[in-house]
Amino acid sequence: MSSTKKPTRTKAAASKNFPRKDVQIEVAQGSDQVTIARKYAQIYISPELAAHRVLNATDTKVGLGEAVDVPTLVDQLREQAKVVNAGDLTQVEAMLVGQATALQTLFARLTERAFSAEYMPNFETFLKLALRAQSQSRSTLEALAAIKSPPVLIAKQANLTTGPQQINNGTMPGDRARKIGNLQNELLESSDGKRLDAGAAGTTGGVDPQLEAVGAGKGAEHG
Repeated sequence: MSSTKKPTRTKAAASKNFPRKDVQIEVAQGSDQVTIARKYAQIYISPELAAHRVLNATDTKVGLGEAVDVPTLVDQLREQAKVVNAGDLTQVEAMLVGQATALQTLFARLTERAFSAEYMPNFETFLKLALRAQSQSRSTLEALAAIKSPPVLIAKQANLTTGPQQINNGTMPGDRARKIGNLQNELLESSDGKRLDAGAAGTTGGVDPQLEAVGAGKGAEHG
């Protein structure tokens, strides 16, 4: 009596058939368990696998997921990341244009639903969602414009202290005290470069030319 049970495919056999549905992990032959576990952790938290999971979860109506080869999709996502890292933003710009267009279409559809609603709560809900989609479309276009023409930032220099300033009982650091002392000495010098003589006799002022300087040893006479 022959068995009617269908043969099961092993993972090795399934991985050879296209489209492949298993994520491929490259591990050198003879690697230990720690290395293998690290490879699994790296692919599990990788951005390309996260994108694949989202695409697979949302592909309920289109039906293209059955025709997609998962290892090829992951490699393609890695390649896009390398291209962007190299400075080529062509794919990013195309993505933003597509998102802005989709959001604009969503705005139009929700607006139609709002004005076809019979009750005010439904009208308010659909119109609020429509305006939110419109706002997101505008933000997406602004992001695209920023990529195409980055803003120029002009930074002004600010004078900031690099550390606390110490004041000890009215004294000041030696270098600063010496500078102030030298400045005072310069102020005490006359215009011709000579230091003022405290013992020299004064000259008559310009206010009253009849007055004479008081001589040494002479005092005021009282009647």
